Amino acid sequence: MSQVVMEETLDLAPLQQIIDEYKGQRGVLIQVLQRAQETYGYLPAEVLETISRGLGVPLSQVYGVVTFYSQFYLTRRGKHVIRVCDGTACHVRGAAKLVDVLEKELGIEPGQTTPDYQFTFEVVYCLGSCGLSPVAVVDEQVVGRLVPEKMVEIIRDLRES
Repeated sequence: MSQVVMEETLDLAPLQQIIDEYKGQRGVLIQVLQRAQETYGYLPAEVLETISRGLGVPLSQVYGVVTFYSQFYLTRRGKHVIRVCDGTACHVRGAAKLVDVLEKELGIEPGQTTPDYQFTFEVVYCLGSCGLSPVAVVDEQVVGRLVPEKMVEIIRDLRES
């Protein structure tokens, strides 16, 4: 069975504008990477190579920064990002059930993105909201005291939006 992989064509003009704003300044790599990720949603190789050339920073250094900081993503992420906490308080109060229901509902495992790029599902180990456990962050919004049925409802509502 053959699979056709479609290459995504990137418009690098917005990236060039970002690079031009910072050109000649020292210590701006993280800011440029942040702005590039805001623009593209992640940092594909073509973007990293363009940043390397544009700022005159070795590509190895660019990759070193991107892989060191967890805020940067090398793969395309979903339109909706769901982070389920499995820290101690959340784990004791049923986070595993949330993980199970999300795996079934989305058809992916933690750390993956759905093939249609609608959802990225992650498990994290503390969101700092233990009093609301079990808790998840859905598109940067904290949702606490979750039960599996509520998690399914949230996913289905996001699919309809």
